[in-house]
Amino acid sequence: MDLIPKHGGYRNLKSFQVAQVVYDLTVRFCDRYIDKRSRTRDQMVQAGRSGVQLTRQIASLEKAFVEEGGFTERMYRVRSARRNRS
Repeated sequence: MDLIPKHGGYRNLKSFQVAQVVYDLTVRFCDRYIDKRSRTRDQMVQAGRSGVQLTRQIASLEKAFVEEGGFTERMYRVRSARRNRS
């Protein structure tokens, strides 16, 4: 039993899918209407990318909390399991 579980499956979450669509549309908008050398374009694309990453992290943390409890609960289970092995 790991204290901090491995993550995965985030691409199936609606929040990730919506963030991905927003990012894709931002890139297409910038490609069409904003000069490729513009700092504004770089900032907009980066903001869209950050939204995808933040959404993925929040969704992963929420899923882990619901399925496995908070950090204190997981820490208690790990400690109890190790004590029982000894």
